[in-house]
Amino acid sequence: MPVPHDIPAETELWDTFAKSAFDAEAEPSFHWTQYAGHGPGPELLGSPESVLEIGCGTGRALASLAQQGVKATGVDLSPRMVELAGERWAPLGVRIEQAEVLDWLATDEARYDAVYSIFGAAWFTDPSRLFPLVRERLAPGGAFVFSQPPAIPGAYGPQGMYKGGFAGKAMFTYRYSYKPAVWERHLVRAGFSSVKARVVDAPEEGHIGTLIVSACA
Repeated sequence: MPVPHDIPAETELWDTFAKSAFDAEAEPSFHWTQYAGHGPGPELLGSPESVLEIGCGTGRALASLAQQGVKATGVDLSPRMVELAGERWAPLGVRIEQAEVLDWLATDEARYDAVYSIFGAAWFTDPSRLFPLVRERLAPGGAFVFSQPPAIPGAYGPQGMYKGGFAGKAMFTYRYSYKPAVWERHLVRAGFSSVKARVVDAPEEGHIGTLIVSACA
């Protein structure tokens, strides 16, 4: 059953997140997992000439790709994050736009060799709505790859998440969690092929792993 996303409220949430997450001194960096230097790298995208990151946050992954000569575009809900990241990485040719991802994908006319999300919009958007729009924006054979934490056993579908703990102003959003096989079915229904969902173990036993999902248009 769909959940009632309140986009203005979620915009405020992500603007608040931007204040603590953005580091103007941070260097470009691309990694799918929450553990620096662990797991696969941008090779999962193939050899794209153009990419779109949905929910691009700090823009460090886009900047890393731009340094390799990739035409890098990002979209993020937070006006504050877009301002900070856009200014920081513009000298590398990175383009970052502020928008709600479903609206952006529905109106954007460009095609991309790869679309990806690293703990970004693919985690916070209904896949039944998101995945068909992503496929429309991909060039034939293009890659769609996303990563996020795996589902907590027994807790599947949309999950409510408060920002900043359980005291203070109630700012919240919804994230989407499924077993790997269910993510694969969502992608197949959206018309993707070569679908693969797996959990990469953390570098330390017993720590939280990373779900990585890939597919081709």
